[in-house]
Amino acid sequence: MSLLEKFRLGDIRALSRIISHVENRRDGYQELLGRLYDRVGTCLRIGITGPPGAGKSTLVNGLARIFLKDGKKVGIIAVDPTSPFTGGALLGDRVRMNDLPADGSIYFRSMATRGATGGLAGATDNVAVVYDSFGFDVTLIETVGVGQVELDIIDTCDTVTVVIVPESGDAVQTLKAGLMEIADVFCINKADRPGAERIAADLRMTVDTRRKTHESWDIPLVQTQAINDKGLDELYRAIHSHVDFRRADGGFDEHRRAQLERKIRNIVKYRFQNDFLDKLAEETRFDQAIEDIRAGKTDPFKVGDMFFEEFISQK
Repeated sequence: MSLLEKFRLGDIRALSRIISHVENRRDGYQELLGRLYDRVGTCLRIGITGPPGAGKSTLVNGLARIFLKDGKKVGIIAVDPTSPFTGGALLGDRVRMNDLPADGSIYFRSMATRGATGGLAGATDNVAVVYDSFGFDVTLIETVGVGQVELDIIDTCDTVTVVIVPESGDAVQTLKAGLMEIADVFCINKADRPGAERIAADLRMTVDTRRKTHESWDIPLVQTQAINDKGLDELYRAIHSHVDFRRADGGFDEHRRAQLERKIRNIVKYRFQNDFLDKLAEETRFDQAIEDIRAGKTDPFKVGDMFFEEFISQK
């Protein structure tokens, strides 16, 4: 029996091997992914993002348990910083996931960013496709806490929860614009700590401003204490409310269509860029062009246009 056949029969080991194949971009990984798309489109992708120390791992753990109670099969992708020594993921507090059931109802994968910006590993979207094809009902994607707004998560998830803590304080002021671009739900975790109400009031003011300008969705603000399992049910309901709202107004399907469009564009751009740069590396006039620019005989724009036009004419 082939690896793909085992995968289609629900073999967890086959799932793990295919994820490794895709994540490491081994030969034939794109063809393999392509064969999975006939069973893709039913899995809900939920992004959990926010600054370091916000308790995202504990929140993901708690949400996974609630989905399990709801009879859902859950996949988790936790994107971690890359080890400078091995290139693998620094697992950090992933030991918290050890108490999740091992019966296949939850599958957990920790991935390294490997230099990717935007809080997500470069292969995250592809691995989410694998989860979807395998039959998971929900994929929870936790992004690395890089202390910046992680806009790439929009291209991967259906709904995004931004997690902050009372200690975030004035840092929220500098993140407002970006946060408003990606937040479908706000979660103030560790809400028992001093400053929770102040930061909640600040966020409510920001949400009100957005609602008055262009956004019809009223972003919920949920306060949680994930370590004590408080507020998680409310967060769960808020996430589903957003999904239901977007399904009703057509935004859900529109967003997924836009994601596929961006994916196709990125694939074409990546292949074209690599092809062009490979051709440019073989160009013997490249060094001379640099010297001509330095001598004032031409400029970078003319040189770039020349090489590009020659590349196009050879296609």
